[in-house]
Amino acid sequence: MRRPAERESRKNDPEKTRDDILNVATEEFSAYGLSGGRVDAIAEKTRTSKRMIYYYFGSKEGLYLAVLEKAYRKIRSLEADLELADMPPVEALRTLVASTFDHDENNPDFVRLVSIENIHHANHMKRSSEIGELNLSIVRTIGEILERGRREGVFHRDVDAVDLHMLISAFCFFRVSNRYTFGTIFHRDLSEPALYDRHKRMISDAVIAYVTQPVAKQS
Repeated sequence: MRRPAERESRKNDPEKTRDDILNVATEEFSAYGLSGGRVDAIAEKTRTSKRMIYYYFGSKEGLYLAVLEKAYRKIRSLEADLELADMPPVEALRTLVASTFDHDENNPDFVRLVSIENIHHANHMKRSSEIGELNLSIVRTIGEILERGRREGVFHRDVDAVDLHMLISAFCFFRVSNRYTFGTIFHRDLSEPALYDRHKRMISDAVIAYVTQPVAKQS
């Protein structure tokens, strides 16, 4: 039985209780998906109850959506903390690539959650106005870096910001989402430090080369 002090602590700190539920739910849903994740298991691990979880999040689907929102909020917050606007364009772009690379490597739950939501055709994500607004911020950030780079004469391609975001995300995401299948097929441990560092440099160099290389004129 839960001790009175513990019950009182939860009662006096509902925000902590909510965060604890979200953290455990992230592990549960990333491991078992929406259909396989069990609210009972989340309640047990957080020493709360299904009733309390539904009080905070409304339903299992509401909890799953809150987990998705928190995951996107985290990566967008990390990007905002980089203060890219204060850096020269090339440095800003390299820093953004490195941050995305490290984030995906260190947050495999994020990669699994996004993969799961793609299985559901983003049906739950479509219900969230927050996720859409959160992800507009990275497009604006990339767009501003590209504009500064073109204005200063260091970027020579007219690149769409969403396209560049997809290029960066694709490589960083793939290394985590396909780590086990790719590693098994090609007998490589993608978490090995030397390979990790090489891939990090490779995607950064590829992105910078793409935006800085002049476009060849067609004859």
